[in-house]
Amino acid sequence: MRKKIVAGNWKMNTTVAKGEELAAAVAEKSKETGETLLVLAPPFTHLTKVADKIKGSQVQLSAQNCAAETSGAYTGEVAASMIADTGAKYCILGHSERREYYGETDATLNKKLEQCYANGLIPIFCVGEKLNDRESENHFNVVKTQLENTVFNLNDEQFGKIIIAYEPVWAIGTGKTASSEQAQEMHAFIRRILTEKFGAKADCTSILYGGSCNPSNAKALFANKDVDGGLIGGASLKVDDFIAIATSF
Repeated sequence: MRKKIVAGNWKMNTTVAKGEELAAAVAEKSKETGETLLVLAPPFTHLTKVADKIKGSQVQLSAQNCAAETSGAYTGEVAASMIADTGAKYCILGHSERREYYGETDATLNKKLEQCYANGLIPIFCVGEKLNDRESENHFNVVKTQLENTVFNLNDEQFGKIIIAYEPVWAIGTGKTASSEQAQEMHAFIRRILTEKFGAKADCTSILYGGSCNPSNAKALFANKDVDGGLIGGASLKVDDFIAIATSF
């Protein structure tokens, strides 16, 4: 049975003190979310402090990114081993903002996947198309290529430990949301091509929706059989909104 997961990507928001406050409130309210797994991805500077605030709760910790290298002269980078040392169990990779603003390629993401697995981190791996891809009806090809160039390189054991997040880039931070039907269509497509490569293991792979998911649309999105939760941006910065999404299954 696939895990129901709601992960909050705080992006470049909150001070450490505000992050501690937010994490503590989420941890307290997580009792209301049943068996849904909650994951918080604060900025790097917050990881150890947030780890303390969620200790003993059902909330898990994630980084928003990791370096492609093990260690060395890479000013400003944070190694996967350093992330794991904070108590984090997850790491977001391939977010559209990383691909778009920082030029992350599939080759870079393959190296980051290797680093995550080498250090016991579970990747939350993002794929998704831009608006022009959707309008030109090339969205399936884009997502398939992203997966073929990265996730398809994993062995069976590694694949068994990955979470996929589908994020239509045109719906991130724009207020636009893929319809429930569009989300299910793409999630089903992703699961089908993963099944073609990895077999029945794909039935156990959680696929999250990430694209302006909020308390008003989460229930309809999560009702789809292939949507296993959400990768939440802005709404994860508001405790009540985040918990409302997590109780939408």
